[in-house]
Amino acid sequence: MSELRIYTERKPAEAVKKITDQAEIRRELDAIGIEFTQWEAAHDLDPQASQDEVIEAYRGSIDTLMQQYGFQSVDVIGLHPDHPDKDTLREKFLHEHTHDDFEVRFFVDGAGLFNIHKDGKVYAVLCTRGDLISVPAGTRHWFDMGPSPSFKAIRLFTTPDGWKANFTGEKIADAFPRLEAPHYENAA
Repeated sequence: MSELRIYTERKPAEAVKKITDQAEIRRELDAIGIEFTQWEAAHDLDPQASQDEVIEAYRGSIDTLMQQYGFQSVDVIGLHPDHPDKDTLREKFLHEHTHDDFEVRFFVDGAGLFNIHKDGKVYAVLCTRGDLISVPAGTRHWFDMGPSPSFKAIRLFTTPDGWKANFTGEKIADAFPRLEAPHYENAA
């Protein structure tokens, strides 16, 4: 189940608000310029579906976003708990960073935790199956896939280079809950 926890940047152990209602999550994130919505597949997908099958199942929604924002490419990324590089991949985006392009992710399956740092607050968005999140260029954030990653996500890009992480050097991410028990024990 999707969830939004809002923290003040000075009190990382205590969320000031916890929201699970999709419409309310959307309103809170829209107020800070983050798009959050849900998509449905045109048909059921096999858990082992190929990249092409996943993209085809969501073709209508993908095409709408590509036209709206000028995205030039789309792909599917997935990680599972047995992936040999899961720890390295997790660590790569656990630190606050920005991008020169949108970061758009649609969760076909599984879960991931986006943390957006804006206006003295941290918005921790637990994205699960069916959730699309779009983080605008230049927005401070970090992403946690958890110690046992299990997700499949569609990514959209305007330019291949725009998605490169520009790390801020701030250590704020170290103070906030990660995607692991007990805080997010029922993720995905």
